[in-house]
Amino acid sequence: MTKVKVCGIKSPNDIYAVNLFKPDYIGFVFAESKRKVTGDQALALRKILLPEIIPIGVFVNESADNIAVLAKNGVIDIIQLHGNETEDFILEVKEKTGKQVIKAVGVEKQEDIERWRKSSSDYLLFDYKIPGEGQRFDWNLITKTDKPFFLAGGINPDNVEAAIKFINPFAVDVSSGVETNGVKDSEKIDLFIRRTKNYEH
Repeated sequence: MTKVKVCGIKSPNDIYAVNLFKPDYIGFVFAESKRKVTGDQALALRKILLPEIIPIGVFVNESADNIAVLAKNGVIDIIQLHGNETEDFILEVKEKTGKQVIKAVGVEKQEDIERWRKSSSDYLLFDYKIPGEGQRFDWNLITKTDKPFFLAGGINPDNVEAAIKFINPFAVDVSSGVETNGVKDSEKIDLFIRRTKNYEH
């Protein structure tokens, strides 16, 4: 069954919503963004998050040492790299944290996917070229890959079933698609998760 990640969690109300509807993952954004949280904020939110929901830290060109602090302090369980990180950097992060790594790839052409096919990351995440814009890229560019991947970029309750049918990703990743006026909307989160989990392959 396709897993769900709700990204850009930044308030206790967001946590209450995800605790109620139980996605598989949430994302704390530590990069510059309207959804950015500090390590202290994320730790406080983690403490009220249900233990079965896995918190992922989203970073853009952050130092491996700073990432390791958040991992070792129990703030995040998986690391998502959304910048210009190299394969060597992925290996360094894995060595310093002992955590799984998701490498995000902005997709404009098929070569963008191909170059990361043999990455040492545990997962890939395919997104629009400008993350966080809520824009969809051309799903036809996704070719078969042995590595499990998250699908992001313009996913919402109205198209998530089509995305699963067309692509069959390991997980779907949503942020703006479950927001109203820039704030997480519990009804949209509920609808998104139900439509994802109820879909029969």
